Amino acid sequence: MEMDMEFVRKLPIPQEIKKEFPVGDQIRTMKQERDQEIADILTGKSEKFLLIIGPCSADNETAVVDYIHRLARVQEKVKDKIFIIPRVYTNKPRTLGKGYKGMLHQPDPEKAEDMLAGILAIREMHTRIARETGFTCADEMLYPENHRYLSDLLSYVAIGARSVEDQQHRLVASGIGIPAGMKNPTSGDIDVMMNSITAAQSPQTFVYRGWEVRTHGNPLAHAILRGHASKSGRSIPNYHYEDLQNLIREYAERDLENPAVIIDTNHSNSGKKYLEQIRISEDVMHSRNVSGDIRNLVKGLMIESYIEDGNQKIGGGVYGKSITDPCLGWEKSERLILELADLL
Repeated sequence: MEMDMEFVRKLPIPQEIKKEFPVGDQIRTMKQERDQEIADILTGKSEKFLLIIGPCSADNETAVVDYIHRLARVQEKVKDKIFIIPRVYTNKPRTLGKGYKGMLHQPDPEKAEDMLAGILAIREMHTRIARETGFTCADEMLYPENHRYLSDLLSYVAIGARSVEDQQHRLVASGIGIPAGMKNPTSGDIDVMMNSITAAQSPQTFVYRGWEVRTHGNPLAHAILRGHASKSGRSIPNYHYEDLQNLIREYAERDLENPAVIIDTNHSNSGKKYLEQIRISEDVMHSRNVSGDIRNLVKGLMIESYIEDGNQKIGGGVYGKSITDPCLGWEKSERLILELADLL
């Protein structure tokens, strides 16, 4: 009987890729320093505010690196108050399994899928960003078994709304050594997210990349609120004052370390109306300024931002404009970052 799965080629393991494309001592040291500073923010040792900001999908190396150079200049202006982690998302979940799945699958969105070229392209882009801008970035952990291709470059991972209930994501998040933000699921069930944080903070034993592995648990696993959709498909936000008070209670009921949340200002919180991200960011800052408890809980924001406002179809040809969800353009993003620093 023929197999239903065609084995195209054996891919190099992460160790081989890291050996062939090493990051070097400078980036290694820089990542250690940044990882420590992010940990200090999430554990409350530092008063700084996290800003995870960047394109919905990192679709084009030239435009993404250009965008992050711009971020580096703004980071310099707000460095006393805000710690920026660029959002460099190289793999994208597709609800129907169709369409552009990110640079990992298609280094060129207009050409066919090529996973080996994709692995090399995303490693090269993350390395180049670190080397040129001094940033180590955030990516989505869509495929837990692929994390180690980038584990020496990333400072943050997000577990998406459709992955957060998956056991493999939870167990791998328990052993990655960097913060893992767990999004609430698309149903909005906060229990699912809290269970995910509990699993990721706990020691685990499981099978990973053909090995039996053991982890010590990840004390930096935390919540990301991204809104959800009603049964009729209407967006229901969950960034409001009452939602944050509710999350404080949820954390209090469980014996979890470092209660923390990042507010995703797009997705179902904005109903994918990208300009709403500005108002939502201001609303969250207001809640932090009104309540000390909320101030302690809300450690940062996640914002979808690129060079040009909005989005376009693949092949649209506009430089620095999203080919997935619409993003806030650069001028508005820069203004918002400076405004957030004033509100802190």
